[in-house]
Amino acid sequence: MTPTLQVTNLVKRYGGLLATDHLSISLMPGELHAIIGPNGAGKSTLIGQLGGEVHPDSGRIEFAGQDITAMPPDQRALRGLARSYQITSLFTEFSVLENVALAMQAHRGHSFNFWTPMLKQPDLVEPALRAIDQAGLTHRAQSLVSELAHGERRQLEMAMVLVAEPKLLLLDEPMAGMSHQESGKVVELLRSLKGRYTVLLVEHDMDAVFSLADRISVLVYGSIIACGTPDEISANPEVRTAYLGDEEVAA
Repeated sequence: MTPTLQVTNLVKRYGGLLATDHLSISLMPGELHAIIGPNGAGKSTLIGQLGGEVHPDSGRIEFAGQDITAMPPDQRALRGLARSYQITSLFTEFSVLENVALAMQAHRGHSFNFWTPMLKQPDLVEPALRAIDQAGLTHRAQSLVSELAHGERRQLEMAMVLVAEPKLLLLDEPMAGMSHQESGKVVELLRSLKGRYTVLLVEHDMDAVFSLADRISVLVYGSIIACGTPDEISANPEVRTAYLGDEEVAA
């Protein structure tokens, strides 16, 4: 089986700082693979390189069997590589449905029905409603974004990514700033996506990571020091020392 994502010997330097140190990682189709590590480990730099905003100094990134190392972000997105956190703002005066339909329109690059109101176009509305349902927001489809709680807005951002039916989701701390209840909803959402999408998850919530991930990679100073199942990572003494700590792992 061909990996959905294959990263080989990726290197990124910022002056004397080696932010990505000959890093290699692979994701198989349908896998939810989490990356954890302390602040400054290089997680954001890695995600930036995978998304195309940060250019590596050397190494290779293959997506669905194609070399995308030098490919710009928009071309990666068209091929099915989606980043939830690229959406930095929502149209708060529009409804949930309108926001997701607009995302679908943007993914296509244009609309052939220029004179037809957006919500009268089934080719936009139907996939938008499916994505909203996947994100657990069907009951909020007609609500204005300005009325949504923080967690619901993150669910909306997920729907705006899912509407394009991506092959790979890059999720950078999707539960940041959420309450315990809101985080629980996102965990259930991600669990519902397992097996249907290939997901690379960067997250500080260890309870979420260990309950969701098929495999976990531990990133320290730009290098992956361990990769394995949640049980293997929990039992790894190097991980305990470098990041998790005996007490946190035991908890």
